[in-house]
Amino acid sequence: MTTTACTVKNSVAQPSGWISGLLMLIAGGLQAFSLAWPWARGQGDGWLTLVGGYGRPLWWLQILSLAVLAYALLAADTARQAAGRAWLFGTAWLAATFWWLFISLHTYGGLAAPLAVAAVLALAAFLGGYYAAVSWCFKRLSNIPYGLVAIIFAALWTLAELARGWLWTGFPWGAGGYAHVEGPLAVLPRWIGVYGTGFVAAWMAAWLAVLVWRWQAKQPVLHAKPALASVAALSLALGGLWWLRHQAVEAPSQQPGMSVELLQGNIPQDEKFEMGSGVVVALRWYAQQLHDARAQLVVAPETAIPLLPQQLPEEYLDFVRQPFVAKDSQRAALVGIPLGNWDEGFTNTVEGWLPGQAKPYQYDKHHLVPFGEFIPPMFRWFTELMNIPLGDFNRGALGQPSMIWAGERLSPNICYEDLFGEELAAHFGNGATAPTILVNLSNIGWFGDSVAIDQHLSISRMRTLEFERPMLRATNTGASVVINHKAEVVSALAPFDRAVLKSQVQGRDALTPYARWVHALGLLPLTLLCLAICGFAWYRKQRAQD
Repeated sequence: MTTTACTVKNSVAQPSGWISGLLMLIAGGLQAFSLAWPWARGQGDGWLTLVGGYGRPLWWLQILSLAVLAYALLAADTARQAAGRAWLFGTAWLAATFWWLFISLHTYGGLAAPLAVAAVLALAAFLGGYYAAVSWCFKRLSNIPYGLVAIIFAALWTLAELARGWLWTGFPWGAGGYAHVEGPLAVLPRWIGVYGTGFVAAWMAAWLAVLVWRWQAKQPVLHAKPALASVAALSLALGGLWWLRHQAVEAPSQQPGMSVELLQGNIPQDEKFEMGSGVVVALRWYAQQLHDARAQLVVAPETAIPLLPQQLPEEYLDFVRQPFVAKDSQRAALVGIPLGNWDEGFTNTVEGWLPGQAKPYQYDKHHLVPFGEFIPPMFRWFTELMNIPLGDFNRGALGQPSMIWAGERLSPNICYEDLFGEELAAHFGNGATAPTILVNLSNIGWFGDSVAIDQHLSISRMRTLEFERPMLRATNTGASVVINHKAEVVSALAPFDRAVLKSQVQGRDALTPYARWVHALGLLPLTLLCLAICGFAWYRKQRAQD
C-alpha cells in the first residue's frame, strides 16, 4: 500500500467518540452561522460586529467549518463512522439554519412546543441523512490519491446539496453557496450558480483538510511544483473571472431608470388574517399608500390584500386600482392578493395594474410551500394540530411572462420561490423577452424577528449574481430592499417598521452564462459532472483492487 492513499493509517491522534461528536455539532452550527451571522445587532462596534455584523454572510467561516468535517471524514476508521459524523454535522447545521420554523409552528401555529421542536429536529435529521449517505460513499472510495480527495469530496457534497434542492419538492434553504454572495467566490455565480459555487467552496475546504491531515501525519504536505501550480491556477482563474464579470456588469444599460416605492405594512403575523384587527389595518394602510403613491412602480408584498376579491368591501378594489389603470396614469403596481374559489381552487397571486388595461396582469405562484400551500400525502393529521390558514393551492405555470412597464420587463416571484434559481431560469431563454428586473413579494412575518430575514436577503442577492439582474423585495416585515445587479443593497427599510421605501432601479439586458445553460439544460450538467467524478473515483478503486 502506498503512502499517497487515503486508507493509509498514521500516527495522528484522534479524539474520543463523544468529543468528535461534539466537534461535529459545533462545526455544523458554525456552518449555519456562516450563512448569516446571528449576533451583534444593536451591540455597537464590538468584536462581534468586526466578525461580520448581524445577518452578514461569512464566506471564510463556511469554508473553515466544512473543512472540519472533511478532516473528520479523513480521520474516520470506517464508512459507518464517517456517515455518523456527517449526519451530526448536517443535523446541527440545518437545525441551526432553519430553527425559526419553530416560531411559525409554535408561536403562530399553536403547535405544542415539544412537538414543534421535534418537528424541526426531525426535518433537519432527515435532510442530514443526504450528507451522511455521501460521506459513507466518500469513505468507501478507498485508495484515492490525496490529489483527488478534495474534488471527490466536493462532487459528493454537491450531489447531496442538489438532492436536497430537488427531492420532495426541494428545500435547499441554507446551501453552502449562499455564504459567498460576498468574498472571492462571488465571481462564480454568473458562470456556475449557487451549487457550482458551493462545489468550489467544498473543494477548497477539503483541500485545506488534506493539508492539515498530511502535516499532522508528518507526510510531505505537497510537492512544491504541484502546490505552486494549484495556487497559481486558482488565483489566475478567480482573477480572470473577476475581470470578465467587471467588464460585463459595468456595460451601460439601454434601459432608463425607474422610480419605485416598496410598501412594508408590518402587519403582526398573529393578526394578519384576523378580521377584527390585522385585516382591517392592512386594507386601510395599503389602500392609502397605493392611492397616494407617485412612483412609476409600486410594489406591495405577498397577500398585502389578505382577502379574496369576493370577500372585500364593495368597490375596494376599484378604489385602489383606479390610480393605476386610468388611461392617463404614469404609474403601475404589483400587489399580492389571493384569488379563486372553492370550486376552481385558489392561487397565491400577484396582480399587476397598468394604465389603460382593465384586465390585470396576473402571476400565480408556481413553487408552493409544503404544509403552507399544499398538504403532503399522509400529513394532514400534522396540519390539523396547528392553527394556521392552510390549504391546497393551485400551482401556477413555470416561466410565466413578465409584466412590461416603463421599458422594463418585470418578473415577479413569491416568497421562497427565489430559492430556486433553476426555475427562475425558465424566463431567460431569449434575451429579447428575458426579465430586466426581478421582483420578490414575501411575508417572512411567520418567522418573527429572526435571522430568516437576513438569510432570505442573501438568497435574493445570490439570484442577482446568477442572472445579473436587480431585484426589488417588498415584504411584510423585512427585508424590503432594492438590490442592484452586483448584489449590493442600494436602499433598504429597517425590519419591523411600517414604512415606504422610495428608490430608483435600472434594469439589465445581457444574459449570463449561467442563465443560458441552466435555461437549456437545468442542473443536469452539474449533476453529470459530479457523477462522472464519482465514477472515476470508483474506477480508480477497482483498478487498485485488481
